Amino acid sequence: MARSTPAKAVWPTLRVDSWSDTRDTLHMWSQIIGKLKLAGTPLVNHWWNVTFAVSARGLATGAIPVDGRLLDIEFDFADHELVLRSSDGRHAAIALRPRTVADFYAELGHVLGRLDIVVDIEASPNEVDPAIPFAEDTTHHSYNADAVHLFWQQLVQIERVFQLWRAGFAGKSSPVQFFWGSFDLACTRFSGRPAPLHPGGAPNCADWVMEEAYSRECASAGFWPGGTEGTFYAYSYPAPDGYSDRPAGPDGAQWDTTLGEFVLPYESVRHSPDPDATLLNFLNTTYASAAELAHWDRPLLEVDPHRLNRQLHVDDTTAL
Repeated sequence: MARSTPAKAVWPTLRVDSWSDTRDTLHMWSQIIGKLKLAGTPLVNHWWNVTFAVSARGLATGAIPVDGRLLDIEFDFADHELVLRSSDGRHAAIALRPRTVADFYAELGHVLGRLDIVVDIEASPNEVDPAIPFAEDTTHHSYNADAVHLFWQQLVQIERVFQLWRAGFAGKSSPVQFFWGSFDLACTRFSGRPAPLHPGGAPNCADWVMEEAYSRECASAGFWPGGTEGTFYAYSYPAPDGYSDRPAGPDGAQWDTTLGEFVLPYESVRHSPDPDATLLNFLNTTYASAAELAHWDRPLLEVDPHRLNRQLHVDDTTAL
């Protein structure tokens, strides 16, 4: 069988314990920017409006309507700066360097003022405990540029594979998106049916936030920078009976009873002879378990993710 992973794809090594302080600081900075997007965009299914996209430079907000203009903000992990652009041609940047959250938050306020942008946000983080107000947070102050660059390169590889996995589903599916609340990259498939009311319980986060996030039956997968080198996860909400007993595909994958999710260490994918195929195996088997046990209409919902290439091949053959 042909290798799925492109020849130029590099799955980098990055131990979580080597950059956890930087990760936590970047998490808080991302929450500040995420709250700007939350304040400026209308609510779209399951909070899809507030997320970031992996870009060719880092993590980007996309367009945020502000006072009749559009603003976009990007964490540039190549030049290590936060770049702000507005549709009236203005541009500004903030250096990403070792600095407190309070300092980052204060400079961002000054920069927004120079761009003539006023956005009110709830100025403390969600989904973490303790939730230190941004203006008072001098605890988080680390920034290791090399580690952040490697993290971004992890996301680049994962984004590629998640995009392919998403392409195999014709039903309602989220974008591949980065959630700043939980600081993870995720993609979610939906059966089309409603889900029971979510119990909530995330730290410093109102229950109705999770109720919106999980208002429809779903099977989700993602990547979080925790564990040894990072962790892939997969879960279903609600989890059908027998879900945790199903196999999860590749070596290294297992059910985590504490998290209530299937997990696969990033290093298991990185060490694999074919990382793309290994990760797709995890995504496909965990989804299939949820869909089969919950009786999703799989023939209706699933499609060939390579159908465009196959059709182009047919057209070329016909032309000959």
